[in-house]
Amino acid sequence: MRIVETKAQVRAQVRRWRDAGEKVTLVPTMGALHQAHVNLVRLAQRSGRAAVSIFVNPTQFAPGEDFERYPRDLEADAALLRRAGADLMFAPATEEVYPRGLGDLTRVETPGLSAELCGARRPAHFAGVTSVVARLLLITLPDAVIFGRKDYQQLVILRRMVEDLHIPVEVVEGPITREEDGLAMSSRNRYLSSGERRVAPRLNAVLLECAERLRDGERDFARLERDAAARLERNGFVPDYVAVRRAGDLGLPSASEPCAWVVLAAAWLGAARLIDNVACSPPPGEPIA
Repeated sequence: MRIVETKAQVRAQVRRWRDAGEKVTLVPTMGALHQAHVNLVRLAQRSGRAAVSIFVNPTQFAPGEDFERYPRDLEADAALLRRAGADLMFAPATEEVYPRGLGDLTRVETPGLSAELCGARRPAHFAGVTSVVARLLLITLPDAVIFGRKDYQQLVILRRMVEDLHIPVEVVEGPITREEDGLAMSSRNRYLSSGERRVAPRLNAVLLECAERLRDGERDFARLERDAAARLERNGFVPDYVAVRRAGDLGLPSASEPCAWVVLAAAWLGAARLIDNVACSPPPGEPIA
């Protein structure tokens, strides 16, 4: 595996692979890698070369969030990527991604959806995400890019950004990787105490219950959301939101127009803000709009 730090180096390597007829897939990460990232690398390897970027992006953290304490260990990340068989690790410095500094940035934003759900609690977050991902795609120029489904809102927003800006890259959805007890793997899970770690899988359990009620025909979405949030509170969480949305675009669902849904939630458990989502389709035989 080659490790590079500059856009000139990463572009040169990607160009060599593409000139040789090989497909290059980028897996953008903020490091603190774990098995879920390994699974995304392996998904990338199915079609060719796997390139992984590691960059803790300052523009997606608001003041008071965990930018300074976000876990960083490039040596451990590189060792994990070598074992996973990644072809390239791109670990740029902040000035490589933001050469003019952070004070007067050119930004890429997706209005509307970026202000809902997680965006309502973290107003500048998704503008930071889209701005940095656009830069990483233009720096690396891959054929495809993989985003994990765990942050489903981010996935939908980044798909829209790629489509709206006509960026010539295929967006691939990576599945959620879970611990044996159902907790979605996340770098921030290390913020959980041992007691909180035992409680954390209940987030997924609550979403699964909500999805099951949808499959059973319940269509009072507001009540489903309230019930799920109340159950999370009883289990020690502090919910930011629980939401039932259309799966394709995260629009508000309609009881009269069955579709594929997704149940999403973000909730605090101690110092960790956990997110998760569960897909849900109408019962067999019920038409999908």
